[in-house]
Amino acid sequence: MLLSCLFLVTYCLILCGNLLIITLVSTSRNLHTPMYFFISQLSISDILLTTNIVPFLFQILLTNEGTITFIGCITQFYFFCGSEAAECLLLTVMSYDRYVAICNPLHYTAIMTGRHCVIMSIFCWISAFSLNLIESISAAKLIFCNSNIIDHLFCDLVPLLELACSDTFIIELEIYLLSIPTLIIPSTIIIMSYTYIVLTVLRIPSSTGRQKAFSTCSSHLTVVSIFYWTMLSVYVVPIKGRTATTSKILSLLYTVFTPFANPFLYSLRNKDIKKAIQETIYKRVIWKNIHNC
Repeated sequence: MLLSCLFLVTYCLILCGNLLIITLVSTSRNLHTPMYFFISQLSISDILLTTNIVPFLFQILLTNEGTITFIGCITQFYFFCGSEAAECLLLTVMSYDRYVAICNPLHYTAIMTGRHCVIMSIFCWISAFSLNLIESISAAKLIFCNSNIIDHLFCDLVPLLELACSDTFIIELEIYLLSIPTLIIPSTIIIMSYTYIVLTVLRIPSSTGRQKAFSTCSSHLTVVSIFYWTMLSVYVVPIKGRTATTSKILSLLYTVFTPFANPFLYSLRNKDIKKAIQETIYKRVIWKNIHNC
């Protein structure tokens, strides 16, 4: 019951925090910029991820077991992989946005137009869910003839492959190939973008200018670090000697902790979002007073 209450509070905070960001970016004119547009898209990805995972955790925690159909398991796996891939691609686009803003500021408005931002966002969503559809179909074609008990908190890839009694070479090959456009290329772009950003910032003569330039991308860099650290700790670091409990705890880092931390990192450390919240509260107070009068 204690863990159930903890996850319920966390899930509510995730929904409220991310919905607040989406609402503020949609309604506040000060936040109608490419950076905040992509932040709102990232919030949508976080809501989709946690809504796909956390509600089923309630059933597991309350009953100490959970039952899911085969179709439901594959569906959960598909939306889990799709939302994770979308977040990875969105973080890449956000790093490119920061690169253009700092390294090529004179052409920023010409490059990062509203139309271009929408196109890049649509590309991220379509690419993420299209590529992971291949992986999900391959997982659905596996033959499961042994145990039907998944010793995990949700239908993840590794637990599914452990239950399969058919040859998993093809799907493992697909995973490595699909990781190129969804993980390797995005991470390379992020590293290159921040390399150029750091080199450009170091050329700024004044310390105030350097600090201001770094502050514009500090929140994004923090989110990227948390996201990739948790993903690498689960899927890249060798799992030999790792217990099932450790794997479950690590999986919670990128399915619950990261979506929980993102809104606070972007709101508590961002003056524009703070200002938008204050203006929204002020307008509501004024409207309430007028209505009462």
